[in-house]
Order: sequence, then C-alpha cells, then structure tokens
Amino acid sequence: MALAAAIAPATALAQDTAGADAADESAGNVIVVTARRREERAIDVPISLTAVSGEELAQRGALDITDVGNIAPNVTLESSRATNSTLSAFIRGIGQQDPVSGFEQGVGIYLDDVYLNRPQAAVLDIYDVERIEVLRGPQGTLYGRNTIGGAVKYVTKRLPQDAYFKARATYGTYDQAEGVVTAGVPVSDLVRVGASIARLSRGGFGDNLTNGLENYNKDVWAGRASMELGGYGEPVFLRIQGDYTRDKSNPRGGHRLIPGLNSGAPVLDNVFDTRGALNDPVQDVESYGVMMSGEIEFSDALTLRSISAWRKDSTDTPIDFDALPAVDLDVPGSYFNEQLSQEVQLLWDDGGALTGLLGFYYLDAKADTLFDVRIFTTFPGLTAFTEADVDTETYAVFGDFTYDLTDQISLSVGGRYTWDERTASILRQNYLGGGSPIFGGAGVPFGAPSTDFTGSRKFKKFTPRASISFMPTPDHNIYASYSKGFKGGGFDPRGVGANAPAASPGNPTDAEVASFLSFRPEEVDSYELGYKGSLMDGRVNVAVAGFYADYTDVQIPGSVACSVGGLPTFCGIVSNAGKASFKGIEFEGSARLGSGFSLSASAGWIDAKYDEYITNIGGVPTDVAQHRKVQNTPEFTGSGTISYNMPLGDGDLYMGATASYRSKTNQFELPNPYIDQGGYALVDASVVYKAPGNRWSIGVFGKNLFDKEYKTSGYTFVATDPVTGAIPLGANGYPIPTLGPEGTLTAFYGNPRQVFVTATFEY
Repeated sequence: MALAAAIAPATALAQDTAGADAADESAGNVIVVTARRREERAIDVPISLTAVSGEELAQRGALDITDVGNIAPNVTLESSRATNSTLSAFIRGIGQQDPVSGFEQGVGIYLDDVYLNRPQAAVLDIYDVERIEVLRGPQGTLYGRNTIGGAVKYVTKRLPQDAYFKARATYGTYDQAEGVVTAGVPVSDLVRVGASIARLSRGGFGDNLTNGLENYNKDVWAGRASMELGGYGEPVFLRIQGDYTRDKSNPRGGHRLIPGLNSGAPVLDNVFDTRGALNDPVQDVESYGVMMSGEIEFSDALTLRSISAWRKDSTDTPIDFDALPAVDLDVPGSYFNEQLSQEVQLLWDDGGALTGLLGFYYLDAKADTLFDVRIFTTFPGLTAFTEADVDTETYAVFGDFTYDLTDQISLSVGGRYTWDERTASILRQNYLGGGSPIFGGAGVPFGAPSTDFTGSRKFKKFTPRASISFMPTPDHNIYASYSKGFKGGGFDPRGVGANAPAASPGNPTDAEVASFLSFRPEEVDSYELGYKGSLMDGRVNVAVAGFYADYTDVQIPGSVACSVGGLPTFCGIVSNAGKASFKGIEFEGSARLGSGFSLSASAGWIDAKYDEYITNIGGVPTDVAQHRKVQNTPEFTGSGTISYNMPLGDGDLYMGATASYRSKTNQFELPNPYIDQGGYALVDASVVYKAPGNRWSIGVFGKNLFDKEYKTSGYTFVATDPVTGAIPLGANGYPIPTLGPEGTLTAFYGNPRQVFVTATFEY
C-alpha cells in the first residue's frame, strides 16, 4: 500500500470485481488494488474487498467516508453519537463503538498508508480522493493490530505530471454550501507540488430549543498540500504530504425517546431537535499531520519502501446525555491524541514464481481523555472528573509471500509478530459545588480519588495468514484462506479502582486495582472460501465469499450507574465477556447490459451470535449469551444500482439510482426496543453531465430521497433485567432511570433527505 497512489494513469479503479465501472481487460482497464500491500489485479487477490474509485464516489454524490458503508456488504460506518467527526466502524460483526482512550478500534482506518490510531477526526470527507478500499476480515498480517474486523483505506490522488487546476462548488438543501479548489504544477521534470483547500458547510437539520444553536450542522475547513519527486518510470519516488482539518460544527444533541420523568418535558416532534443546555466546552475538532513515503527500485525485482508519519488531533465536545436543560447527566469532555509511526517494506517481484515482502512497523501513540460526569439534579453540585492517559508503543515484523505452484495454482503464506505495551495513568476525583476546574467549574475536591492508578501491561501476538488460489483462466479465481487478527488489550478508563475486589475489602492493592481495570486482547480466527470471476468478455463481474470466524476474549466496554463511596455516579464495566462466532455470505456483482445501461449489486448475510457471555449477577458469574446481541451488525445488508450512460452533444450524461437496505440493528449488546433500529431502505439518485474532455460538469444529487427516519446510535441509562436485558416499566408506564431522575434514553439519527447541485471546472 505504500505507494498505492502510484498506479498508472490509464488504470481504471472501480468497485473490486463488482464495480459498476469495471471494464474489460482487453481494453486495458484492469482493476488494480493494494490489499496485499502491492499492486495487483483485484481478481487475483484472495481477499473479500470493495474498492470504490473517486470517479464513482463523485457520480454517487458521496459526502464522506461513511457513504461507502451503504454499498459494501456486512459493513457499518457511521458518525459516533454526538459528533460529526468521530467514526464508529464495524465489519463482519467486529468493531468498536466507544471512542475514549484505553479502548482500541476493531477496524483499521488508513489515510494514505498511515494508520489512524484513534477514531476521533476519522470521518474523512470526500475530496481529492483516488479511491477507498474496504477489506473485510482480519488483516493482522499485513496491517497489524486492531484490524481484527478489517481495514478501510482512504487513498488520495497522486500529482499529475502537468499543471492542473480544478474547482468544485456545491449548493443544496439545509443551506449546504461547499467549495473545493485543487491545483498543482511541475517545478521541474522530477519535482511536482500541489494543494487542495476545502470549505464544507451545512445548516442544521434541527435546532437546540434551549440555547438556539443549529443541531446536526456542519462547519469544516480542510486542506492538503504535497510535494512529489520522481516516479512515473523513475527508479526513485518521494512524496511529502501534510493535511489539516478544523471542524467547528455544533455538538449533536440527542432526541429524547421518553418524556422527562422529573420535569415532564414532552418528546419533541422533530427527531433532529434537542433541548440540551450544555455547550461548554465549545465543540472544536482539530486534526493535522505530516507523512513522507518513499520508494527506491534497486533493480527490476527489488524495491524498498518507507512510510513515516506524525499526526495529532484534539477534540473538545459537550455531551448532554439527558438532552434537557437540567444538569441531569451532562458530560463535557476533551480528547487529545498524538502518534508517530514508521514502516519499512522490502518487496521482491522478479516476474517469476515468487513474489512477496518483508516489513517492520513502529508506533508510538498517546491518547488522553478528560471528562466530567455532572448529575446535579440527583446530588446538587456533584461531579466525577476523570483523566485517562493511555500510551501505546508497538513494534512488529511481518512477511507475506506468494508462490506459483503451477500456472494455475498459487500459495500465499504470511505472518506478523507484534510486541505491544500499554501504559495507563487514570485519575478519578469527585468534586462538590460544581464541575471540575478542568472544565471551568467551581467545584472543590471531595474525598480521596476513587481511582489513582498508573501501570502498564505488555502483550505479544503472532498473527499468521495463508491462502491458496486456483485460477483455471486469468478471469476466474477460486480461493480458500485463513487469517488471524487481534485487538490490543488495555485499561478501562472509566473503571473505579476503589471498587476493585480485594483481600482487604475497601482497601485494594495496586496489583488488585491493575487486575480490575485491565482487560486482555481479543482474537479472531477467520476462514474464507471465495470466487471472483470476469465473464462475457468483462461485461459481467462477480465476487462471492463465504466466511466463518471464531471470536474469543471479546471485549465489551460499557458503563452503568453505580455508587462510589456512597455517592451516585457511573462506572466502567469492561470485561472479556466470552466467545462469539460469525458465519456469512457476501456477494458483489456488476453487469453492463448494453445500450448504456449498467447494473451493480451487493448483498451480505451474517449470523453473528455470542456463544458465551459471562457477566457477574449478584456475585455469581452467569452465562447470558442467549440474551445478548452483536451490536451494529444487521443480519442482512444489500444495495443495488442501476445506471445509464449516453452521449449528449459532445459530452456524456450519467443517470443512476441506488437502493440500499439494512435489517434490524442492535445498538448495544442488550436489546433495547427504544434505540434499536428496525430494517430500513434508503434511495439515492444522481444525474451528471460531463462536457467534452471533462473540462466541466454539473450534477444533481438526491440522498435519502424518501426521507427515511432511522436511528444510528443512542444513550441509555435505565433499569434492565440483569439476565435478559428486558426493560421494566415503572408505575408511570416509562422505564426506570438509573442515573438522574429524568431518565436517559436518547437517540441520534441518520441524515434526512438532501438534494444538492455540484458543478466542477477542470483545466
């Protein structure tokens, strides 16, 4: 993947073997991907993947990286609850919804080969993009830790050899107004420079009825600058790139699903309206980084690649859990992340039977999370402040090789050994008389800290992979594969050390606190059988895969209402709950029907279930697996696109419509009829005219045309049956609150219908 952008300009990049723009190889339009960290035809790769080109994203009117989740089977990509910028990603049942430090992602996110260690600022907007690849299943050998569910790769465009200028302007409903300007120029025959600047804005879908802010608005500035040396046939290539994003959108306020149980505030009619009063700290997300990638071809067979990167981001965000003016459950928070990474690869390809690579990877990352938990209506002025600083240092060596046993049979084997050290410093302190001084409150410390912990743990893991491919012809690939992945262990940043089980009750030792707060890595062993084929001279392309996965030591992060030192608050309850198994089928296909018509489709089915889920009930470890669900993993996903291309004058007209479907989705492991989302379908459509030579274009786009209302996430702090998870009702006919008298049951929703016009000019 190191120089994924260095693909020949004539190469067509589309949606894997199922791409709507997949063209026939006889015309030279071969679909090239870098799923195995080297350039290959997609049909040759024994991995289930979706690759969507920048051109296809533009035709669809894609706004950010989450749009890809609507067309890739068994994939969920969405903004995490109260923000525009934090990503929740799940692939084949594995992911991570909790964004606080201490918890690792289950899906690796890559920006131009650089792994993004934290989910903050990972909802990447679509501009200046070459393609996006989604790799399904564990990628632990080539991509490392925390790709246990898969990986998503965002690849920006390489600078062309000639001077260029491109401008894009968009205007639409909800005062959507966007502009992107990109330009580049060759400094010499070997050196090129270029830059993009983007302004992305939109009014709110609703309003905060308490403080007057627009709700679900967008206010983003972004930019990217790069310099490239060599490439385009030269034996040396160097790319230095910097990017910057500033998101000053308002905080997303949740929609209450039940009336205020103390205030009597009714449920609002508009799901995009909210009443939460918390707006301190003012929401502000800033992300920036610098990367340098280089490639030296020592010979026709041997190539050295290097990827160096430094990134930093900060997020200030106020989260009003109860979504009411009262300080019933308010959480002002801040996230500060920084990372330094280095990867080196040595690739071998002499055109013979053996190809492969050896590599080394290093990451030094810091993730600091600070937040108040304010529950003033329960106990006036009571705040629990938490500061969790979690550092990660990891090393890995890896290799992956493919050997052609015959002209038709290839064997691939690989492995990665990872050394992982996690160091945590966690402080939890109660304040009385207001919020903590960290967030501008007037509270004073009350009692001893309930957690004052510093410690570290080391983990080691070997993650192998193997596959065998049988290609009776170059247009057909039947493969079987095995891969292992793991997600790093760590420490629960919301855990309460004072509650640790202890030989001396109420006085736990440092070792007992460390054992109570820590959790082990989780692992998955995945088996896949697939077929990829190009039929009818490339007019029909299909990819089918069946998979089975054993998932062990599953990490279940969460928090519940609890009492610490006799005071109400909430506590982390992270555990390695048990085991799960996943089996499923995925299909992607495309067909050029003739007369300008094309059809593409995808479908995914997954049977995701817990085989063991141990929780402590009344002091007794109890297996409640039959009552738990795998979150953010609908049983069925699917999409279909019908498109029509025709000449119009001297230009080209594209018309397309896409319908996507997701069956019932559980937001958490405990089924919740209030925030879980039933099955739903979305319909998008677009019409795009391109002038001769693509000098300019104009398109009209409609997203969620039937204005479907659907939940994507939520918060819940109400009483549940500890075994079944059923929600009992109180005498008033509503759930019983467990933290704050108002009752917290709030939901966040996907975007409503949007219609916009985009014009581009290119020189």
